[in-house]
Amino acid sequence: MQRAALLDAARSLLSEGGTEALTFPALAERTGLARSSVYEYFRSRAAVVEELCEVDFPVWAADVSAAMQRAGSAEGKVEAYVRQQLALVGDRRHRAVVAISASELDAGAREKIRAAHGGLVAMIVEALAEMGHGEPRLAAMLLQGVVDAAVRRIELGAAEDPSVITEAAVSMALRGVSG
Repeated sequence: MQRAALLDAARSLLSEGGTEALTFPALAERTGLARSSVYEYFRSRAAVVEELCEVDFPVWAADVSAAMQRAGSAEGKVEAYVRQQLALVGDRRHRAVVAISASELDAGAREKIRAAHGGLVAMIVEALAEMGHGEPRLAAMLLQGVVDAAVRRIELGAAEDPSVITEAAVSMALRGVSG
């Protein structure tokens, strides 16, 4: 339970203040633990980040996968893939992941993030192949680039409403991959 409370506190700190806010004193204060107790659960900030990735990325990926499974066509799956990822932007898990991605991480944590993103990209390859794309893996990586750009635009509080950004990303994805 303490470990889960520490991870929840880490999510909050990351989503509220970015990676600079994720400190062991702040974790201790949020959870009511002594600072030395935090070190019993995690050896470093990178260890906290790695565990957040292990816990939160699969949940996020499951949300995207479920949305895609509800779609009736390959085009619908592409649309669901884009829409669900952008819908998750407001979720604390997502804000924490964005903060983590921008931080200085050790090689292990960076590799876990890359692998998790690779898992997202792999989800859409089949739908792109069904649509007749000659290079579905490449198209999937480029599609994820569109999603990532839209996420950054929403996260930065762009002048456009998030729904406008989402519609533009869906439109670009469908026109770009149907080709």
